[in-house]
Amino acid sequence: MNEKEPFNDVIDHYNKIEGNPANAASTDWSKLPKPIRLIGYFLFGLLGLGALLILVLSIFR
Repeated sequence: MNEKEPFNDVIDHYNKIEGNPANAASTDWSKLPKPIRLIGYFLFGLLGLGALLILVLSIFR
C-alpha cells in the first residue's frame, strides 16, 4: 500500500494526536455502515437536485 509521507515531523505528530487518517481523500464508501452510506447518498442527492432546480429556475426566469 502506498503510504503518504508526512510534510514534516510536526504535521506527522498532529496527525497522530488528532487521529487523522493517512488517506482521507480516498474514503471507500462501501466500507461505511449502511445507515451512514444512505444518509450520504441522500444528502448528495439533495445537493444535486437543489443545484439542478436552481439552474432550471434561473434559466426560465
